[in-house]
Amino acid sequence: MKRNYYLFNPGVLTRQDNTLKFTPRVTDEEGVVREGTPRFIPVETAEDFYVFGSLDAPSSLYNFLGQNDVAVHFFDYYENYTGSFMPRDSLLSGRMILAQAAAYQAPKRRLEIARRFIEGAAFNMLKNLQYYNRRGKDTQPMMEAIEGHAAQIPRVGAVDELMGIEGNIRQAYYQAFDLILNDFEMGVRTKQPPQNEVNALISFGNMMCYAQCLRAIHQTQLNPTISYLHSPGERRFSLSLDISEIFKPIVVDRVIFNVLNKRQIQEKHFDRSLNRCVLNRSGREIFVKALEERFLETIQHRKLGRKVSYRYLIRLECYKLTKHLLGMEEYKPFKMYW
Repeated sequence: MKRNYYLFNPGVLTRQDNTLKFTPRVTDEEGVVREGTPRFIPVETAEDFYVFGSLDAPSSLYNFLGQNDVAVHFFDYYENYTGSFMPRDSLLSGRMILAQAAAYQAPKRRLEIARRFIEGAAFNMLKNLQYYNRRGKDTQPMMEAIEGHAAQIPRVGAVDELMGIEGNIRQAYYQAFDLILNDFEMGVRTKQPPQNEVNALISFGNMMCYAQCLRAIHQTQLNPTISYLHSPGERRFSLSLDISEIFKPIVVDRVIFNVLNKRQIQEKHFDRSLNRCVLNRSGREIFVKALEERFLETIQHRKLGRKVSYRYLIRLECYKLTKHLLGMEEYKPFKMYW
């Protein structure tokens, strides 16, 4: 089974025969940078690399990764997603690109697909709040607000209006975070840059989810630049933003609640500098490990009749959208059923 690898240290990634060799650079107590102990990674076990430190790698290495369908996602010092190296798209389909573009250019079809993304996201947010409401957190006012906003979704006539409703839903949802979390307060949502610990986790977790969605799209015939809820733009994979709306509540937010309420992540795991709050290295490692465990967690899939991971659920979402665009079956977003 393939897995993701996370590179937190700066270092050098090279090929050694049919194995990947990562040599970290570590700084000793005197401030001298030296090479650490190399780590060898069989390429057939690698799905994606997530790079959080400076990485040196020759072009031949990327050729090798591309041949073995291994992607590399890059994040900067402030945990912002900066880009990905993706293998050659072997599943390209002119028919699929035309179908995606045709659905985008038809206002009613685009609006209907965008509605489904928001319906799925709102439903999954409500499931989170219902879960904590049953455990003594009074999230009922936020649930009622979300239900009221969600009731307007079928009546909107444009994507811009839909985005406004999505913003209202998410604002009501985030108001419940201060009730759910024991030792941290979120306050208002701040993104660029995040101003406190909860906002830092949301921003970082959402970008990790975004990268997972991009990888899932790449494993289907969909084009990641043609989207329906978020407007397609230059230099961004906006379809990843669309699909991630469904999975952020059930993956990212659930992990945030767990790591904070179980005190796996504490104030010592954050750095505050330059008017922003970000995870430090130890906090990042804890949070990434928790996210990875969540993505690998399995549920019993009702339609398939077998267990599938949350990571695979994202790919199934892409398959469903593909079938909808090709006129094979109606797209219905994934909704939590437990």
